[in-house]
Amino acid sequence: MPSSANPKSQIPNPQSRRVIVAIGGGIAAYKVCELVSTLFKSGVEVRVILTKSAQEFVTPLTLATLSRHQAYTDDYFCQPIYFRPLHIELGEWADLIVIAPLTANTLAKLAYGMADNLLTNTVLASTCPVLLAPAMNTDMWEQVAVQRNWRQLLTDKRFHGIETGSGLLACDRIGAGRMAEPAEICVYIQSLLHTQGKRDLAGKQILISAGGTQEYLDPVRFIGNPSTGKMGLGLAQAALHRGAKVILVHCPASWDVPLGVEGIEVVSADQMQHVMLERLANADITVMSAAVADIKPQEYSTEKLPKRSLPENLPLAPVPDIVAELGKRKQPHQSLIGFAAQTGDIITPAREKLQRKQLDAIVANPIDKTDSGFGSDNNQAVFLDKQGREVEIPACSKLEMAHYLFDFLVGNW
Repeated sequence: MPSSANPKSQIPNPQSRRVIVAIGGGIAAYKVCELVSTLFKSGVEVRVILTKSAQEFVTPLTLATLSRHQAYTDDYFCQPIYFRPLHIELGEWADLIVIAPLTANTLAKLAYGMADNLLTNTVLASTCPVLLAPAMNTDMWEQVAVQRNWRQLLTDKRFHGIETGSGLLACDRIGAGRMAEPAEICVYIQSLLHTQGKRDLAGKQILISAGGTQEYLDPVRFIGNPSTGKMGLGLAQAALHRGAKVILVHCPASWDVPLGVEGIEVVSADQMQHVMLERLANADITVMSAAVADIKPQEYSTEKLPKRSLPENLPLAPVPDIVAELGKRKQPHQSLIGFAAQTGDIITPAREKLQRKQLDAIVANPIDKTDSGFGSDNNQAVFLDKQGREVEIPACSKLEMAHYLFDFLVGNW
């Protein structure tokens, strides 16, 4: 666990980032080119395996160019690297294997431990986590045998699955079976590289608030703040990838709620308070990352006010103190985490808020630092808890910040 003596020294060193992307034979294979390119640009070492069927959709040359390394096919299966079998070398090299698209054929092979090509042999010769992104026709995906194989495979703690989406498929069918988008797969990869596949939140229900509330004067004007909800989104993604059941109570946002997360959209502080209090009883951990407005117009007009009718002095009223009310109602077995966005000295007001609002921990983050806070993809913070621990987290992505927070809470340091 972190200590306040030398907080920075408690942050784990960056994990190795070596990923095998194995491509199955399906039209969604073309999307994997974007995934490989994105991973390489983010500093991940990538090796690509293509099945024989995958080569009907994308070429080894394309993937070799995007990964800046030889792409492997079954033609290389019996060729040794440094006098060692290729599947053994690759299996020991990888920190993570991603199979996308996962076809019904490869799913069946993995479920029954078969090894008849380079992909399946490499999986059996490895011990690292395996991320599965299925893609197939709706009727194929919904077959009893396919769903049985899917459930069976996911009972193995090595295997992590991304839910299929619904939409227009290549066969012109509209339904389930659509492969997750490359951006979503990439986020899951970043999570698994951080956690090394641990599901330390399995069986837990995590309640998260996100975004900035909007307090309307009339149908077109409101009092709000610049929060985009990206920190709450990162928390939801991290908790989901660590095995939790996640409820995300969010204000209007430009992003989509991740597959597998229950999203509840609200607008005002009153609406957010109602949902958060309603869902609190079943939550093991509640993270109040939303930026709730402190005030609202005293009166609301159902019609747009003409500019000439706007008051020179706008009467204001306070909004509910949601986190304080949650603090009063939470039970001893529940944990409540708050956020304190500050300028200047971020520690003193955060520590005071921690005590006054009966929080178990708080995230103090500066909003006056470059590329940090509201609207940014990155963040930096200091974690404090009621035991007196204090840990500084340097600038990192909001997804990584979320994982550091859960590491802090569950004692992974």
